[in-house]
Amino acid sequence: MKISDLLRQDQVTLSFEVFPPKTSSSYESVAQATREIAALRPDFMSVTYGAGGGTSEHTMHIASDLHAQYGVNVLAHLTCVSSSRAHVAKMLASFQQQGIENILALRGDIPADGTTASDYHYAAELVRDIKAQGDFCVGGACYPEGHVEAVSKSEDIQHLKEKVEAGCEFLTTQMFFDNNILYNFLYRIREKGITVPVVAGIMPVTNVKQIKRITSMSGTYLPERFKAIVDRFGDNPAAMKQAGVIYAAEQIIDLIANGVNHIHIYTMNKPEIAAGIQASLSEILG
Repeated sequence: MKISDLLRQDQVTLSFEVFPPKTSSSYESVAQATREIAALRPDFMSVTYGAGGGTSEHTMHIASDLHAQYGVNVLAHLTCVSSSRAHVAKMLASFQQQGIENILALRGDIPADGTTASDYHYAAELVRDIKAQGDFCVGGACYPEGHVEAVSKSEDIQHLKEKVEAGCEFLTTQMFFDNNILYNFLYRIREKGITVPVVAGIMPVTNVKQIKRITSMSGTYLPERFKAIVDRFGDNPAAMKQAGVIYAAEQIIDLIANGVNHIHIYTMNKPEIAAGIQASLSEILG
């Protein structure tokens, strides 16, 4: 099923993100975690794609396994900044062969040495290529707090509009911990004529290391209420995990109550986190 069709329905959706292993030696443990998450029967699952396509083979295997063996709607990530057009065409042909029709088109992170391929510079270029090479449903990323490389939020929204005009059919947000940031972002993009569905990306933060990594990489705003939870429970791993799941669930309840019906959980390949969120929303999801 195309995710764009799913998101047009008047219902709440809950989906999960998983990521492939970086090495073959850890493949089976990661695959087992993704199978346990698939057993929760989410509306769809996304499978990430390593920088420079470094995990492309594992992405393909996990995505095809989820689709063929577990009947899950799959959203396969595809990055382009370090890829050639030939490599992208090869990946798209493989996705088609496996029956995967949903692609999340991403520029990807610039490698640490600054080396990029010359074929792509922006996600909009990848979106156009995907649409030209098959009957794919294409999604894209968006940044409620603004992309870290954007000069301004207005410029970032202009780039977002270019992606949508290139054929992007829905958007998934970067993580955020204050729902007002998302509500303000939605108002601004709707005002600029961006009307495609937006899926809210939620990260249940369950340990202090995660928080430090998040803030150092993206500068994500942490509300005082969230900081208080970390201060109180950060030294108690079990309590921090429980508090992180509850905080994320409360975020989601507020989003749904305010008309944001599509929720995507960054699970970090932890089935117990996905299950905890889903259980907290059992009556709300229906």
